[in-house]
Amino acid sequence: MMNIAIMGQKLLRASLLLAFGAALAGCDGASPAPAARPPLEGARIGGPFTLTDQNGRTVRDSDFAGQYRLLYFGYSFCPDICPVDLQKLMRGLAQFEKAAPALGAKVQPLFVTIDPARDTPEAMGAFVSRYHPRLLGLTGTPEQIAQVAKEYVVVYNKVEGSAPDRYLMAHTQIAFLMGPDGKPLAMLPVDDPTTDADEGAPDKVAAELAKWVK
Repeated sequence: MMNIAIMGQKLLRASLLLAFGAALAGCDGASPAPAARPPLEGARIGGPFTLTDQNGRTVRDSDFAGQYRLLYFGYSFCPDICPVDLQKLMRGLAQFEKAAPALGAKVQPLFVTIDPARDTPEAMGAFVSRYHPRLLGLTGTPEQIAQVAKEYVVVYNKVEGSAPDRYLMAHTQIAFLMGPDGKPLAMLPVDDPTTDADEGAPDKVAAELAKWVK
């Protein structure tokens, strides 16, 4: 598992370089100005998509117009990273909802699989139901998933296992907060090694949501 984690972190660093290089062309990488502008303002991240949720319904990015979107890419068969990240994110969202119910209701959490071969709507439904009652699990064809991952500067690859159906997926470990217009605002903290799903990480997620959700 350590090798997979290391590979995931290498992918993360590579995608961050891409996101803050070519994908963030025109963005200022300096410290936030006193006006506290969103750190991903102007980034070329995000775009239209058509996917399928855990209930078998077609879901488009335009369905969330006017809502903030908390977006994370992963897969339901992930043995460690994805479950921990989702715990951090969804507990942070729950804290934010409790502190500011009206604002919390404006945030739609989305979990997009990078393993569509195994992540059927049924598999996604069983997985996302563990974390938050409003979390949507989105899957699709391999082509649809590849396209939406490209739009969000997410990279992933298959790591063969002991059997054809026991493979792992190395993937970028980033959670995006998108604005009501579908444009990127910030990355939410999921990869802080000083915190875990129970101690501090949800607080940091809730604090970041409070900065940008208005």
